[in-house]
Order: sequence, then C-alpha cells, then structure tokens
Amino acid sequence: TGGMLIELLFGIAISGLVLAQICLIWYYASRSFVAQMNYVDMDQISQRTLDVLTREIRQTKSLSFYATNKVVFKDADGLPLAYEFVDKQLTRTKSTVNNGRPAVLLKGCDSGSFSIFQRNPVEGAYDQYPAASAATCKLVEVRWKCKRKLIPSAPETTEVMHSGKIVIRSNDP
Repeated sequence: TGGMLIELLFGIAISGLVLAQICLIWYYASRSFVAQMNYVDMDQISQRTLDVLTREIRQTKSLSFYATNKVVFKDADGLPLAYEFVDKQLTRTKSTVNNGRPAVLLKGCDSGSFSIFQRNPVEGAYDQYPAASAATCKLVEVRWKCKRKLIPSAPETTEVMHSGKIVIRSNDP
C-alpha cells in the first residue's frame, strides 16, 4: 500500500504540472488572440476613417484654415467642413450634419496631426513642397497613432501609424 500511495502522489503531481502547463498555454494564447483581433479591428476602423477623409477632402474647394491639429475646408456646397484632433479623438464638423456638433471618426488617438503641401513634387524624392499657407495648399497629409486595451489582462494594442496624403482636386480658390 505504501508503494501505491507514492505512485498516486507522483501521478497527482505530474497531472497537476501538465494541467498547469495547459492552463498557461491557454491563457497566453487567449491574450494573443484578443490582441490580434483588437489590432485587426483598429486597422479596419483606421482604414475606414482614412477612406472617409479621402473621399470628402478630395471634393472640397479649398483649405480655409490650417493648424497642426485642425483643418477647415470650404466644402463643395460652400460651407465649412472641419476635422480636428481633440481629446484623443478625430472629429468631423459640418454645419448641415448632426446639428453642427462634431462627429467622432476615430477614438483613442495618442497623437494626430495635419500637414499641408503644394501639389508639385520635390525632384528626386517621393514628396511635395510644403505649402506656405492655407491659400497655397493643394495636398493635405493626415497621420495618427492610436492605442486601445480591450481587457485588463490583455496587452495594449498599438496602431503604430496610419497616414495618407490627400489631394484637393478642385481648382477653386
């Protein structure tokens, strides 16, 4: 009976170690899966936001105000259309939409900025000359970095960068 007791204890110990390893693998695999799904979701939201910005900015007549965190365009209907990075969000404001209140396009932005350029490219580089003012702007670059944490035990998911250069197609001043 003494030998059986020792065998039983060894069996329980080995089973406990195997079960502990299985639980650890499951825990870390679940965290990785959540982080990957979070990254995919953030990437899709960022891409949709960039698509909206591209579609709307291309249709504007001109840029009327520029700051590194805010741009205001003269839209095709002659009314202002504004985008602003404020309170870790990218917002869109149009007087005829949402009673003129800002609509949130993107959340969790650690940083976001706008840059303005002329349309003509720099020779020998895939870049454009910076615009001196909003009046000479024909290309707007937008870039942001977002973070999000879905569950406390999961690692923080960072969307390192999303950016795009958007040409204002109208020749209207």
